Amino acid sequence: MLSVTSAQLNFWLAAFFFPLTRILALLATATPFDNAAVPGTIRLVLGLAITFALTAAMPAVPAPAPGSWLGLALLAKEALIGVSLGFAMRLAFTILEVGGELIALQMGLSFATLYDPQSSGQTGVISDLFILLATLMFLSLNGHLAVLNVLAESFRLLPVGAALPVAGWHGLVLTGGSVFGMGLLLALPILAALLITNIALGILTRAAPQLNVFAVGFPVTMLVGFIMLILAMNYLAPSFEHLFDLGFSNMRAWLGRGAG
Repeated sequence: MLSVTSAQLNFWLAAFFFPLTRILALLATATPFDNAAVPGTIRLVLGLAITFALTAAMPAVPAPAPGSWLGLALLAKEALIGVSLGFAMRLAFTILEVGGELIALQMGLSFATLYDPQSSGQTGVISDLFILLATLMFLSLNGHLAVLNVLAESFRLLPVGAALPVAGWHGLVLTGGSVFGMGLLLALPILAALLITNIALGILTRAAPQLNVFAVGFPVTMLVGFIMLILAMNYLAPSFEHLFDLGFSNMRAWLGRGAG
């Protein structure tokens, strides 16, 4: 008769639930899996499938009882690792949001905001456009598969039960601190054209005080902004690729510090 001891049961549960926690945490935070349009059930099924696929190739997993204090601590640590990896990739898309917000502000489109279920707040239409284009490009380049590849690599570089890489967050902090600057660099050509347009409108208003700057300024700045966006479309792809590389570099650097 087949008998299962509590130690064996704890080992099987630990070998499955600890990696599953890290995987689900990454799927909840990393783009494009964190999109609100993806149902939670799909994320759960995907996490289970990935866990089943990776379990056989993972290093030996500590087997504390999942309900014990040590087991709960390991679950929390695995969740923190997954969230950190997902956050490293999410920063790349946050830079696009910042750049889009700056452009929309200068174009006068900051009045036209939409509810974004992704961030549970109001976002500008230009930011939504950038995120949509970047997500489509990310999927076309198989970026989602590359994220899963880094996730699988994390179990080799930072196995379950290993110490948290405290120094690994330094790179994330530096990237987070440069989000505004990189978003400004992304939007700088369009912002420069809009600044020149605003200066020209200011000179025109000074020369003809009877001119209604509000009736003329908004259409002109919007027109110039859209023209610059159309002209910049050919140059956005390399910028998006650079941001994707930055996200993957942050993920691997975080893991590399942990392994080292």
